[in-house]
Parts: sequence; C-alpha cells; structure tokens
Amino acid sequence: MSDSLTPTPHKRRPRYSGKNPRRFEDKYKEHNPERYAETVEKVIASGKTPAGTHRPIMVVEILDVLAPKSGEIAVDCTLGYGGHAQEILSRITPGGKLLGLDADPIELPKTESRLRALGFGAEIFTAHRSNFAGLQKILADNEIAGADLILADLGVSSMQIDNPARGFSIKFDGPLDMRMNPQRGQPASAFLEKINSNALAKLLVEYADEPHADKIAPEIAGKNFATTKSLANAIRTALPRLNKEDCALSVRRVFQTLRIAVNDEFSALDSFLRNLPACLNPGGRVAILTFHSGEDRRVKKAFAGGHQNGIYSEISHEVIRPTAEEQNSNPRSTSAKLRWARRASE
Repeated sequence: MSDSLTPTPHKRRPRYSGKNPRRFEDKYKEHNPERYAETVEKVIASGKTPAGTHRPIMVVEILDVLAPKSGEIAVDCTLGYGGHAQEILSRITPGGKLLGLDADPIELPKTESRLRALGFGAEIFTAHRSNFAGLQKILADNEIAGADLILADLGVSSMQIDNPARGFSIKFDGPLDMRMNPQRGQPASAFLEKINSNALAKLLVEYADEPHADKIAPEIAGKNFATTKSLANAIRTALPRLNKEDCALSVRRVFQTLRIAVNDEFSALDSFLRNLPACLNPGGRVAILTFHSGEDRRVKKAFAGGHQNGIYSEISHEVIRPTAEEQNSNPRSTSAKLRWARRASE
C-alpha cells in the first residue's frame, strides 16, 4: 500500500499539567468561548479576563455620556475587542453607522469578523486600520462631515497584554516588542538599546512619574534586553533596597514608559485632541477613557481649553471613575478615568 493511502493517526491535543493552565497558549478553553462557555464564565466570575478576550470598561457610564440614538454616526477610535462598539451599534440602529478604528493588524480582523457574526453588516459598521490620530482622514475618506458621538479608549487591550508574543507582559516572558502595530516602527528592545541614560530618565519622569528614574535609567539605557523578563529583572536589580511592592510598581512604570515611547502615543493623542472638534457635528459628544496621569492631563487640558474658547458647550469638570463593583469584578478597570465633552451647537 502506498504512503498516500496510509491513514493519518489521530493526534491528541497536548494536555496541560494541573487543573488550570498557566501559559497563554495552553488556555484552549478560554480561547474557544463558544464551546467552553462554562469555563469562560468561571474565569470572569473569579475577576479575571479570559485569554484572548477583553472586557469593556465603564460601559454604562460611557453609554450615559454618549447617549447614542438611532440614525447617528458614531466612531470607536480604539475598536479593540469590540465590546463598546457592540453596545453602541445596537443603539444607533436603524439608520446609524459606526466606524471602528484600530492600529493593530492582528486583532482588527478578528473583531471585524466577530461583529459581522453578530449581524452588523457593512451598511452599519466598517473597520479601518488606523490609530485615533487618523480620525479626520478616515471621516474624509468616507465622505462623512462629522460624527455625532466619538469614543476613545486609550488603554492597552487585554488581548495585547496577555499574549506574551506581543511583548507587553510583565507576568509572562516574551520578546521585548510592545508595538501596537508590529508591522511598523521599532520594538522596545531596539528603542532601549539606542537611548542614552539622561534621555531615558527624563522620559521615565514625564511619561510615568517614576520616582527612581535616576537609579533605573543608567542600568537599562543603551543595553540589549531581548525579553520582557530580562528587562524586569534588570529593573529590580537597579533597586536593591526597595520593597517588593514598590519595586513591582517601578517595573510597571518602566514598561508603561517604553510602550508610550515605542508607539508615540502622546503625539498621537495630541493630534487627536487638536483635530477632535472638527470631527464632531454640532452638539456631538465625545468620551475618552484614560489609564494614567499623562493621558488624563492632556485630555483635561484640551477639554478645558475648548470649553473656555466656546468650542465645547459642556465638559466633565470632575473625572468619572469605575464603580467599586466594577473594580472588584474587573481589576483592570481600577486605573480608568472617564472625561467627556459636548461640541457647541452652531
């Protein structure tokens, strides 16, 4: 008998050791929520986010602020997993349309397919590979004069954080990358290797308010760190007298700084805030979720300036935070801050 007729033996999926898998790649039940809904529900009930998914933050508060209505034009500037977009889409039908923007070429097609499967066709939802700085061009390309509501969730998605291959993770080892779009720019490892100590110390203070920048920067600037774990270990070594909890905070702040720098996040945010009024229809609403002080300061200043100049008729004078219940059920929401503004009617 020829080899082509020889039946291929059944190959069982490798089993992970223990009751719960630790590696992202082994969590096949969480990656397949349609088949293992019970497992996914248990993960969520424990206050965790299932692997490969993202739980939208402050949905009720955002819907209250944006007040989407049927027939309106909406933009989700950071589509992510599509949780916020799904809720908005269900409220702008019939007759409305939502444009979803995301710079991530890996996650965007998945989310587009997910929303299509929920029944949102091209007449109501379109996906665009762009970060929020490209909002004005996306509207122009689609011959849309302005949007009635705009949402920007500036946080990193759980899909990006949890996947070690993306290099955002401190918990799991992976290549030191951190790019939202892995097809563009340089990874964090290359950025760190090229920067000098003084410049890095300045960024650590400006981007993350890191109190130990002068100790950390000389130990990691201009050096080669191929993985997230090797960098985290070097940061801990630079702070030998710091207790474990404070040291962990410094590690997270360094990673935050590198992520912002590698993705040029503040320049993109400044451009977005500068062009935002021109993208809103008269009376249009915008809601922005931030996750650290550098982002929040920029949003607060832009909204306050626009209100003073009569561009915005109303703004949130106080930041809106997640409820205690949401913070307990989804710890990743803890640092979220929501601000909103309404475009003045002409």
